[in-house]
Amino acid sequence: MVEKKLEKATFAGGCFWCMVKPFDSLPGIESVISGYTGGHKENPTYEEVCTGTTGHTEAVQIIFDPAVFPYKDLVEVYWQQTDPTDAMGQFVDRGSSYRPVIFYHSEEQRKIAEASKKALQDSGKFNKPIVTSIEPAQPFYPAEDYHQDFYKKSGAHYHGYRSHSGRDQYIESHWK
Repeated sequence: MVEKKLEKATFAGGCFWCMVKPFDSLPGIESVISGYTGGHKENPTYEEVCTGTTGHTEAVQIIFDPAVFPYKDLVEVYWQQTDPTDAMGQFVDRGSSYRPVIFYHSEEQRKIAEASKKALQDSGKFNKPIVTSIEPAQPFYPAEDYHQDFYKKSGAHYHGYRSHSGRDQYIESHWK
C-alpha cells in the first residue's frame, strides 16, 4: 500500500465560514479547518481576533493530497473566492482580521503562489492591483468548535450571511 503524502495549505479570504465550503468537497481534500493565523497572540479567541489587536486573520487550513489535487489548483480555487484587489477586508467584513493572504508552507508553495498572483495581475482581469499578501505560514490556531463546518451545522445562518455579504455577487460578476 502506498502511503499518501499530505500537505497543508493556508488561505485567508475574509470570513472563514465562507472559505470552507469551496474546498471541502474537492478531491484529495482530507480536512478544512477554520482558525486564526498571522498574529502574535497564542491561542486567540474569536472575540480577541475580532478586536483587531491580536494581529491574526481568519483563515482556513487545508490538509490535502497534492497527488490528487495539486497546490496550484488550490490557489486557483482560492482566488475565485476572494476580491484580490481589497487589502483591508473582504466584502462586508472589514479590517486586518479579514485581509486576504496566501500563507505558504514551503518554498515551492511560495513560488506557485507568486507566479499565480503575477499571472492574475498580468491577465488584465482587474483594473486595480492584486494586493493579496503572500506570507510564510505561522502558527495556526483552530477556531472554536461552533465555527468548524459552519455551513453544515448552521445552514440557514450561513446562507443568510453569505447572501448578504456581497461575496456571491462579486464572484458571479468577476469569476464566472
